[in-house]
Amino acid sequence: MKTSFFRFAAVMALLGPALAGTGPVHASGGNLLDHFYEIWASDQSNSVPGQTSRGVAGSYVWIWNSWEMEIQLNGGPAAQPVGCDGFWSAGPCDINELFPATLAERDVNGATGNTLGTSGGAFGRLHGMLPDPQHRYMNVNLFAPGAGYVGIMDGITKEAVALFRVTGTNAGRSVHMSFWNADGSALLVANLNGKILERIDITRNKLGRITGATFNQSASLGVGKGMVVTDSAKVYRGANHRGRQMLGKVAGSYDAAALADTTPNGACKENGCGAGDGGAGGRPNNLIICPIVSDDGNVYVTMGGGGLLVADSSTTPMSIIGEYGNQVINGAGCGGVQEGNEVWLNAGVSASPAGATWSTFTMYTLDDSQFGGVPNPENTPLPTVVFQDPGNTATGGNLIGPAANNSGQLPGTTTRRDAHGAAKTTSGSHIHNVDRIQNNAEVFHTVSKSRTTYDLTTGGACGTASVSDDPGLPTNDPAPDLMDTTPDGKYMMVALRGPVPVSVDHSAQGSCPGVGIIRVKDGGASGELVGVLRSTNTVDTVPVNAPEPGGHQYTGAERSDPHGASVRRKVPYIIR
Repeated sequence: MKTSFFRFAAVMALLGPALAGTGPVHASGGNLLDHFYEIWASDQSNSVPGQTSRGVAGSYVWIWNSWEMEIQLNGGPAAQPVGCDGFWSAGPCDINELFPATLAERDVNGATGNTLGTSGGAFGRLHGMLPDPQHRYMNVNLFAPGAGYVGIMDGITKEAVALFRVTGTNAGRSVHMSFWNADGSALLVANLNGKILERIDITRNKLGRITGATFNQSASLGVGKGMVVTDSAKVYRGANHRGRQMLGKVAGSYDAAALADTTPNGACKENGCGAGDGGAGGRPNNLIICPIVSDDGNVYVTMGGGGLLVADSSTTPMSIIGEYGNQVINGAGCGGVQEGNEVWLNAGVSASPAGATWSTFTMYTLDDSQFGGVPNPENTPLPTVVFQDPGNTATGGNLIGPAANNSGQLPGTTTRRDAHGAAKTTSGSHIHNVDRIQNNAEVFHTVSKSRTTYDLTTGGACGTASVSDDPGLPTNDPAPDLMDTTPDGKYMMVALRGPVPVSVDHSAQGSCPGVGIIRVKDGGASGELVGVLRSTNTVDTVPVNAPEPGGHQYTGAERSDPHGASVRRKVPYIIR
């Protein structure tokens, strides 16, 4: 009852002055409904104690309401996360509760005899969640090693709608992220270790409710070399935690031509296939990082080793319409934003151990209108290099800068960089791109391409919220990751990593795990970290056996490690 009473009181405290036109909700003007949204964080840490490895057993979904966040920022009590019922219970929500282990596994031929709990892959490491264009549903991306699950949640009722396991290939299997297309009719899935771009087709009724989700094996596009499917896609059916039946099916068959080694230009999709590598360095290692989807359905497939493939997501199978070498588009980008015809893409640091000496912050733009129909020649059109930090390390395809950067990741001493999450202002005038190591953001004007920079440590919001059970841990170290913009345009929400990072530990150690609240300033050209929605996990007891590469040997109990932050606009409830 305390939780429900607090939420009711919080709503009344904010709505009273807001409806009178004097409260913080009206601070930026505009539509009142734009101020009512949820902040979602994807915590990669284990929700099951007693594990020996990070990110292998469960995860937590953190959800906060915007009105409680505003109260916190105005000096009130800290915003409290909601639980799996979406309102009354306390959060966070355990991913194992949302997707019961008893769900029955099926493939294209029917029941396999397995359940989610016996399917053989670790179920955990929640890497990110994004709202669909209708802001009714959230995707669920689970990145546990050797696993690879993509789910769909009802954002309003906070219950599972569908769950799939991606294809296994001779290269492996895992999910890094998936992205909705512009109208919500498909999810485009980065099967990272499997080196295959996959598609889940979505059908809806006239009200936007999802009525079907089909893992379309026929749409799959291989991007590796010598590719062989070793395990087909799976769907998990049965009752969710509310007792309602989940939907979803697997259909179609893998197309041999779409899994072949070469691009339409006759070059190796991935270097070393025997047909001749692509120009400008080709693509040395095609671990798919992020499939950034344009408004016209073109998918910009970034690679761990650099280079880029552009695919048409509307064809079955999906087809390559553009290809770039890693000297043209450097490696490990996972920040993509479209404004007008321009798609902005970054390059950052590899998650592999090799990334410990990378120092990369590059921002490109490509003209999306130049792709479609007949595949383009290699490296055409050339991207515009909007910004490339002069201290970039000569790796990941980049040919300038020093050979290596061994300065670690500790604040105040490191000279490394790592471009990652990006988001644009609601007006589209500016794009903010954060640096996980330097704790700042580079801001680009979308027309003039001018650049400004702001520091996320200024003001000390992260320092106030920092972990305090290890006096040696550097405080006020945000380690910002994936981010999103609030619909009222006032803030950007950015995931802040923890002292025991589950992934990219050579770049991502931070001191204030949770979601950072960046107040947008100067017409979008700057920002300030003004608060932290703090997450915590001491259920996870995984040991820290060795110093984090280039970081601090943390000795405390905090294990929370949010990788993604996103914003879901409140929309009217639709009966399932």
